[in-house]
Amino acid sequence: MRVLVVKLSSLGDVVHAMPAVQDLRSAMPGVEVDWVVERSFAPLVARCVGVGKVIPCDLRRWRKNMWQSQTRAEWAVFKSELRAEAYDAIIDLQGLAKSALVSKLARTTPQGRRFAMANQTDGSAFEAPTRWVADVAIALEPHVHAVARARLLCAQALGYAVPQALQYGLQPGALAVSPKPPIGVPVNPFAPRKPYVALVHGTSRADKQWPLENWVVIGKCLNLAGFSVALAHGSPTEKANSVAIADKLQEAWVWPSMGLDALTDTMARCAGVVGVDSGLSHIAVALGLPHVQIYNFDTAWRTGPDNAQTTFTHQCSVTGSPHPDAQTVWQAWERLDTPVLCQ
Repeated sequence: MRVLVVKLSSLGDVVHAMPAVQDLRSAMPGVEVDWVVERSFAPLVARCVGVGKVIPCDLRRWRKNMWQSQTRAEWAVFKSELRAEAYDAIIDLQGLAKSALVSKLARTTPQGRRFAMANQTDGSAFEAPTRWVADVAIALEPHVHAVARARLLCAQALGYAVPQALQYGLQPGALAVSPKPPIGVPVNPFAPRKPYVALVHGTSRADKQWPLENWVVIGKCLNLAGFSVALAHGSPTEKANSVAIADKLQEAWVWPSMGLDALTDTMARCAGVVGVDSGLSHIAVALGLPHVQIYNFDTAWRTGPDNAQTTFTHQCSVTGSPHPDAQTVWQAWERLDTPVLCQ
């Protein structure tokens, strides 16, 4: 059986769809799964176990330059690649007009069908065309976690029970970056290396940010606990914030600018992550890293680790208004099961 998953964006949403692929592989041995995704997230999807062909698109950019000859040429290439195979099932996990368009353009086998959600779920976007295009529209419980939504849709579409085990299948590659010693400082090859904990402070939404002084507090606590601090960034502003935090810590490493694939591989080598609700934080969850996820709103039930605010094991969420304080976040970290991982 050949299945096409349509989940275009955003970064966190793409991560949340990965367990559905693992469910498919478990319930239907031999299934072939292809995935359509925005090009910027394609390197991450390529690291998802069980995904065969990754079909990248640039819908966000194409919409802004619709009448340019380059856009028309790129669209023709994308459509050709999308229609190169016929699928027994096309599953729209996005629920938007743009994903409905992609689903409609893709080819089915003579008995193949298109599946999509029949309704909106709490806190998630939904547009009617996804239901109109589908051969089968599946009603879902409105109050459902983002990961569970994708898993339930695939399970009901293809007629299997959702497995009890939750697996993302995100496997890091070999592009991890290592810190370089400061110029002029002699390197002792026999000195023990401290494990890194990454602080993910960047987010595209200002209302999800956490105060800079709180990151400094957490960084100092981690240094005292025997960890070095790694600081990720995805923009000049975020890099400036990383440098500002690092300047106040004894042991900190500001990561160089890198692609999503190298960033994922580098994060996988960390001993843990403390981060705001962002795509990078969700990657940390998918990698199985010890992780505290920070929420300024009561939405952890929808996108946070499954054990959010209930059981402290190796991942949890902390919520506060207008934001959690640094002490609460540090106490959450201390309660985690945090084995020291190899660098």
